[in-house]
This record gives sequence, structure tokens and C-alpha cells, in this order.
Amino acid sequence: MTQPLPWSIDLTRIDGQHEQLSTYQGKVLLVVNVASQCGFTPQYAGLQALHQRFADRGLAILGFPCNQFGAQEPGDESAVLQFCESRYAVRFAMFAKTEVNGAEAHPLYRWLKQAAPGVLGTEGIKWNFTKFLVSRDGQTVKRFAPTDSPESMAEDIEALLEIRA
Repeated sequence: MTQPLPWSIDLTRIDGQHEQLSTYQGKVLLVVNVASQCGFTPQYAGLQALHQRFADRGLAILGFPCNQFGAQEPGDESAVLQFCESRYAVRFAMFAKTEVNGAEAHPLYRWLKQAAPGVLGTEGIKWNFTKFLVSRDGQTVKRFAPTDSPESMAEDIEALLEIRA
């Protein structure tokens, strides 16, 4: 069994503000590595729809722009934020550009990959829009492939929202 989610992990919002993951403790988390020039970029619309549908019930979507896959997130944070707000009216939490694989992988992603390995037990993230769904207590984690649409996760999200921490 994996260790529970370490809520003390430091995060940097896309506007440069610092916070701890504990800001989201008690919520169901959907953590996604995103990119603005990817074939899966239209998933922003589905993520925003999930945010609108479930945020009041305790879902927090955390978007982490990442440039590790095909250099599909080349802009700086202000360019990413402008793109997300103007193209998709994103209102869920967005964070600074983040490495998800390798020696510089963010501690949150190191934990997520260990807690929910991919196909055949591999930990590495293969592409943009890999999604991790985490229960309110930080114990249960489910990994979704980039090809899994946000809409296809609604039932799993709903089930976790029904469980009170």
C-alpha cells in the first residue's frame, strides 16, 4: 500500500503565489498535466465543464502545464494563463509549468506515479493530459490516460464525492 498523499507538498500557482497542497485537503482532486499545443488540448473544455459541475460538491481540478512532451507548452506562465482563459474560460486552479518525469519531477507527480502506476506498472507519464483522481483522504488514486475524456471520468468523480472524509 502506498503512503497517503503528503499534504505538505509546496505548489506554485500560475500567478507565482505559493501554497501547500493542504489547501485542497478534504477535496476530491483531479490532477492533470496540460499543454496548449497538444491534440488533447480541447480537453480543457471538458475539464472546465467538470469544474462547473462538481466544484461546489468538493472537486478541485489542478492543472499543471508541462513542456516535456513534444514541446507542446512553449509559452511562459502568463501566455499559458491567457490562452486558458481566452480559449476555454478556465476557472479551475492552474499552476506554474511543471516537470512530471525525470530527476526534476515535481514531488506531487513523483507521489502520483508511484500511487497509480500506468500500463504494466510503468510509472512514467507518457503524454500530456494524463489524469490522476485522488480521494478526499488522499488514499485512493486512479490514473486515466490522455485519451480518456474528462466526461468519461464523471462517474468515478461522482462516486468519490459521495464518500465523506
